[in-house]
Formats: sequence, C-alpha cells, structure tokens
Amino acid sequence: MLSHLKGTIARVEEQEVVIESAGLGFSILVPNASIFQKGSQVELQIYMHWNQDQGPSLFGFSSLLEKKIFLLVISCSGIGPKIALALLHHMTPAAFVQAISTGNLDALSSVSGIGRKKAEQLVVQLRHKIEPLTEAVEEFVESADTLRWKDVSDALGSLNYSRQEVTRAMQYLHEKHAGNQVPFNELLRHALSYLAR
Repeated sequence: MLSHLKGTIARVEEQEVVIESAGLGFSILVPNASIFQKGSQVELQIYMHWNQDQGPSLFGFSSLLEKKIFLLVISCSGIGPKIALALLHHMTPAAFVQAISTGNLDALSSVSGIGRKKAEQLVVQLRHKIEPLTEAVEEFVESADTLRWKDVSDALGSLNYSRQEVTRAMQYLHEKHAGNQVPFNELLRHALSYLAR
C-alpha cells in the first residue's frame, strides 16, 4: 500500500496532478491542484481508494493532517472520496475541525455535494472522533503561520531592502496583524506600502 510519493509534477489538471517518480507517471486526485507548479518537486501523502467498477484511484494530500481528515470523512456511511475532496478544497483543516466540533451546519452544507442532512450526519458521526485532531490542527496552523512570516521577510530581502528596513517592516506587520490569518500576498503588500512611506 502506498503511504507517500516523492517526485516531479509533470502535469497539472483541474483537480488532478501527474507526478513522475522513478520513471513512472502517477495520476493523483488532489483537493486543490492550483497550488502545484509543473516541474516542481513535491512529496504527497497518498491514499489508494478501490472502487469495484473503476478500480484503484490515488488521492494526494500536502499534509498528514489533510489525509487524516479525508479518511475520517469517507469513514461516514454514504460519503465517498469525491465529497471528501470537495470538503478539503472548500475548507482548511482548522475550519473543518471547528465546524464539526461546534456543529456548524451552515459551513458544512455550503460545500458542493453536502446538503443539510449530510452535514448533520458528518457532525453526529465525527464529533467524538475529531477531538484527537484538535491539537494537531493548532500545531499545523502555528507552523503554517511561522512559514508565512518567514516568506514575507525573505521576499523583502530579495527585493534588496536592507536588514534594518526588513526588521522595521516585520515589526510593523506583527503590531498590526499578529494572531490573524492574513494571506502572504496581503502581508507583503502591507509591508511594501509601509516601506514606501
């Protein structure tokens, strides 16, 4: 059974990537193909799903947490991999865990393929199973947050700003946005407008 796969992105489709590894091309369904770039090196967590009519399908995830959530969702009766993939495309792991633990049916039923009834089913069947993932989600969010701040700092450095200017801009960003989930592009824009003053 495949656990993970390392290789080069050979092709990117709408919800699918082809990874070339050891001379083989693996077609893998992913929650969000737009985050991948052709020619880049990746390592994906893999789940192989067997369908009686269509045979095997490979599903790939950027993190072990995403894979765990996918497996939890498909463990619910009547919910298959396509709906689980749509869920991960539409919601971050943190948003999904929060929606289940707080019983947020509106958030869950806004996902294509999940009506009110399926949303209720997800909450009932997963609420007690989601508890162990809460800590993992917090760590995941923290590490993603740390990486985003580092990326902004690196980007400013590559734009030839001095170390002093970068430090000032980063201090300004931390004062304004610390603790908020602000996207990288927005943080960089705020930093550049601050430095342009």
